[in-house]
Amino acid sequence: MPEASGSVSRALRTAPPDQLAETADAVLRQTLGAARAEVFVADYRASGLWPVLDPDVPDGGPLLAHSVAQRCFSSQEPVLDIVEDGRCRAYLPLSVWGERLGVLMVELPGDPDAATVEAARDAAGELAVAIRAADRETDRYRRARRRERLSMAAEMQWDLLPGRSVRLGDALLAGQLEPAYTVGGDHFDWSVDGDRLTLTVLNGTGSGLAASMLTAMTVNAMRNARRSGGSLVEQAELASDTIYYQHRGDRHVATLLLELDSRRGVMRVVDAGSPQLLRLRGGRVTPIALEQQLPLGMFAETRYDVQEFTLEPGDRLFVVSDGVYAAEPDEQEPYGVRAMARAMRSTRLQPATEAVGTVMRELHAYHADADLRDDAVVVCLDWRGPSRSDDVTGQ
Repeated sequence: MPEASGSVSRALRTAPPDQLAETADAVLRQTLGAARAEVFVADYRASGLWPVLDPDVPDGGPLLAHSVAQRCFSSQEPVLDIVEDGRCRAYLPLSVWGERLGVLMVELPGDPDAATVEAARDAAGELAVAIRAADRETDRYRRARRRERLSMAAEMQWDLLPGRSVRLGDALLAGQLEPAYTVGGDHFDWSVDGDRLTLTVLNGTGSGLAASMLTAMTVNAMRNARRSGGSLVEQAELASDTIYYQHRGDRHVATLLLELDSRRGVMRVVDAGSPQLLRLRGGRVTPIALEQQLPLGMFAETRYDVQEFTLEPGDRLFVVSDGVYAAEPDEQEPYGVRAMARAMRSTRLQPATEAVGTVMRELHAYHADADLRDDAVVVCLDWRGPSRSDDVTGQ
């Protein structure tokens, strides 16, 4: 059945960017004899999977509430569900470079053989790449992902994000930003380049559009330095100078900059503020002590130093903003390191892509499911051991 994925790939390359779901459906009907194929994308909070074909239909989602699709999305493996009349619904992960976009459901006659399932999975991979590329050319997939209107600040933040997960060899990185529809200044960013994985997490100051604009300036300054070949120090210093000369010290951004050498497991860090870094190793959560330096933009021509530490295979790192560890619901103590560590320990058997959601759900539960008062960022990095420089794959 290799012709299925090849046919899907060729058809998707010539399809209009907003018609990828319909194109995949038509080709899979022709090549695999499918009765239908439907595309479901994860919403901004990854709390549901929603249909692209008709996201506004009543009771059309969330599909994530159904265990079969949830198993596929969580495990990133095909899951088969035999339904009435002997038909089979194959749920296949829509993933690219480690980012989980959603699930492709293909309804097939009878119980498919392994070759058919593998052909459908390859087609889902081709579709995921196409959707990721088309996301800049059409609003259709973003409309399906959002369950309510975003604030202007949140719109800017989501456009600025790199994605929600990425894999580099045996390193898997995932992040989640809340509250998804009203977030202001907190942010995360990352980039993969050879054996190097660069990550930044920001605690934006203020709220609303002004905070989002400050974050956008900071992130783009760091990207400018990074894309010009600049080191972590150069990224921090260019961003700091940019903020200072724009706001003359009245605004600043607490930022943690990290760079992982995935081949050696060496982490280089510039700590310029309040995001906290914690390590889960052997069931124990411990903060990593760093020399905290000045937030970006506080003074002119601030200079920064790099610190290093070494990871062991199996280590998991969490980076959290103050909206997580310092959260203060009504008439309660701050969330704090103890409750946060308990939530992190509970993720031991989950991949990083699931772990960020678990920690965020525990935070929401601590707030009795009320809206969070402050932006919250949770980023999780797993390092399993040395990797080859060309091993960048999806999960």
